[in-house]
Amino acid sequence: MVIKMVGLILGGGAGSRLYPLTQQRSKPAVPIGGKYRLIDIPVSNCLNSGLRRMFVLTQYNSASLNQHIKNTYHFDTFSHGFVDILAAEQTPTSAQWFQGTADAVRQSMHHLMNHEFDYILVLSGDQLYQMDFVKLANYHIEQKADLTIATIPVVAADAPGFGIMKVNAQGFIDAFIEKPKLDILSAWQSEVPDAYRQQGKLYLASMGIYMFNKAIIAKLFDDHPEAVDFGKEIIPHSINEGYRVASFDFDGYWTDIGTIRSFFEANLELTDPIPQFNLFDNQNGIYTRPRMLPPSKLFGTMLRRAVVADGCIIHADRIERAVIGIRSRIGEGTVIENAILMGSDYYQHIQELQQDEVPLGIGSNCHISNAIVDKNCRVGNGVVIRGDDSLPDTETEHYCIRDGIIVLRKGALIPSGSRIGLVES
Repeated sequence: MVIKMVGLILGGGAGSRLYPLTQQRSKPAVPIGGKYRLIDIPVSNCLNSGLRRMFVLTQYNSASLNQHIKNTYHFDTFSHGFVDILAAEQTPTSAQWFQGTADAVRQSMHHLMNHEFDYILVLSGDQLYQMDFVKLANYHIEQKADLTIATIPVVAADAPGFGIMKVNAQGFIDAFIEKPKLDILSAWQSEVPDAYRQQGKLYLASMGIYMFNKAIIAKLFDDHPEAVDFGKEIIPHSINEGYRVASFDFDGYWTDIGTIRSFFEANLELTDPIPQFNLFDNQNGIYTRPRMLPPSKLFGTMLRRAVVADGCIIHADRIERAVIGIRSRIGEGTVIENAILMGSDYYQHIQELQQDEVPLGIGSNCHISNAIVDKNCRVGNGVVIRGDDSLPDTETEHYCIRDGIIVLRKGALIPSGSRIGLVES
């Protein structure tokens, strides 16, 4: 059976919790894993599931995201596939920009009417996971559901950050609450498999992945023109009004890239011997822009649990538990540990490297740990950057400290001999 569906990927709002990585880009455009961007994850999941028709809804700081999509996802004329950008726009029927997740989809519905489909798959653009959406669609159809929500068990400490639901024995959602307070959380425990119960994962959380029947989502929008958010309004309305709202249990790896800490940990987990998120999969590859870069070149560097992207020139002494992004240049004697280097958008000419007081990349004899170095940064020689949980949140012209992690802003200049963060006396 051919399942006729289209995918809508939400481009995200201001992404303030990922600041300063979102200072000049939207959340889905944030680089991850050395060579990818977050938007590549939902798009790749769609492609691996045979879903070839996707719209990406953008609004905030969207220039780099638009450019990445334009340069990456090209389909031949015989596939009828596309990844189209739907930017927020003022129209005769709406003079406002997107006010929330549901409002973004509502305002974009008229663009979908030129396509034949029965189901709409709504996805987030800032999550890390691998899911077969065919299984989700088949489950939705078998349940004869109007709306299906992908769910995953979480512990009590994480539950207040999600929509939490109660699911009956038939797999339908009887009750839903958006971001419950800790004092009422115990009333929202669900029956979960023993493996999850032993881990303390007693609460079923919404993953922000929804499958709607075409007619149902249109009716919900018509009946509730004031509703702007799926979690706070559309989902509770659909349950209270008797729609068949099913829960699709997902038992794989999934993380919401919502904060600097979660972003940092998700990247560094890619360096594990067998990471939970598998970049090395023959069947479910992660697609991104083909840059045609040269292979990376290393000069006697000791590497332990490192992910090194294309086009790097590395003289470093040691790199340990680190993600090194495209076109990174690292000088002699430098140590990088527990860190993310996003690399550069271009190479400097040899003459520029020789003439610039602080050239593009990381200088010699530096020590960088518990840090994120955004793209196109210039770090001089003998620089020490050492993040630590004891450090207070800080805001400066060239760097920020968030959750004890030092984040160099995109294009930051750090002079030789600088000391940032926890410095030994």
